Amino acid sequence: MIVVTSSQLESWIAAFLFPLVRVLALIAAAPVFNNRAIPVRIRLGLGVVIAFALAPALPVSPGIPAGSWLGFVLIAREILIGLLLGFAVRLAFAAVDLAGEVIGMQMSLSFATFYDPQNAAATPVLAEFLGLLATLVYLSLNGHLLMLSVLAESYRWWPIALQALAPAGFSQLFAWSASLFAAGLLLALPLIAALLIANLAMGVLARVAPQLNIFAVGFPVTLVVGFVMLMFVLPLFGAALEELFSAAFASLAVLQRAAAPSP
Repeated sequence: MIVVTSSQLESWIAAFLFPLVRVLALIAAAPVFNNRAIPVRIRLGLGVVIAFALAPALPVSPGIPAGSWLGFVLIAREILIGLLLGFAVRLAFAAVDLAGEVIGMQMSLSFATFYDPQNAAATPVLAEFLGLLATLVYLSLNGHLLMLSVLAESYRWWPIALQALAPAGFSQLFAWSASLFAAGLLLALPLIAALLIANLAMGVLARVAPQLNIFAVGFPVTLVVGFVMLMFVLPLFGAALEELFSAAFASLAVLQRAAAPSP
């Protein structure tokens, strides 16, 4: 007869619950996984499957009951770790969104918006297009699988224990966040330069021929120049996104080492 005590049951629940919390927090913050088009039940089931796969390979649980106050503190720590992992990669997609909004504003397309279910808000059409393109590049580079490998690697640097994260990790995350604006502008720089030249030409034309209605002519000109430049830049966009995602995962690796608690 198999006898299961309450202490054994609590240890089994804790050994599965603590990894599950980190996995679900990452799914809630990481790109592609947190897409609102995916039903919540599927995301929850995916988190349970990943936690079942990871739990046997993890170190021994600290033996803290999940329902105790220390267990709540440990759950909060696991949520924070999962959100940090997902947010670090989400910043790369935020740079792409910024580039799309800047390009759309320069092309006079900022008024053309599209409902984005991911952000639950109206997003410029060009930003939505570049975001979808970035998602396709991310999937083609197996970014979602790299995200899961980073999750498994995080247990080596951040084991399930009542240890505070090192402040240096947050400094690294802030440094990576500071490069968001620069990365977005670099992605949009070719079109910004072309549209700036077109606007300067239209300004000179307005001075040479004052009778010309520059507002009626300038709008289609900026649209045509923007779409032509976008046609030439799109083949190079994949390589730029690959470097951006590589920088995001490299920053994530540095973040894990910097925030690792001291032994």
